Amino acid sequence: MNDRQLFSNARLAEMIHNSGVRPSAQRIAVLASIANHGSHPSADTIFSKIRQEYPSMSRTTVYNSLHALASAGLVRELEIESGNKRYDLAPQPPHSHFICRNCGKVIDIELPEGINTGNIHGLQIDSIDVYYKGLCGECSSGGT
Repeated sequence: MNDRQLFSNARLAEMIHNSGVRPSAQRIAVLASIANHGSHPSADTIFSKIRQEYPSMSRTTVYNSLHALASAGLVRELEIESGNKRYDLAPQPPHSHFICRNCGKVIDIELPEGINTGNIHGLQIDSIDVYYKGLCGECSSGGT
């Protein structure tokens, strides 16, 4: 499930524009940080990464960009750990997440068969969040 497609800045700008949001350099950088790295970063991780390329960017700009991108349906906020939001690219097939209790790595995995969105028992389901927790392969084999 981690076979993420890389997105060019032009494609990311188009996605932002098509969602009805103005594609600023900051928003493109924030979306690229999420879309092209697959690490499910926190806002602080995104800020640290982007700050290297844009030294004048503020933490507030990153948070405002994340809010705009989430409101536009381009990113999803994941609260796998209480009080610690991570971000994932929204326009992709529904999937679940595994978080390693030791190293904190978040990995996309396919949803179990039979779990899907739609109308179930008269309920309109538009979002599913399935989180698994345990030890990743590296940590369980003593690699960390």
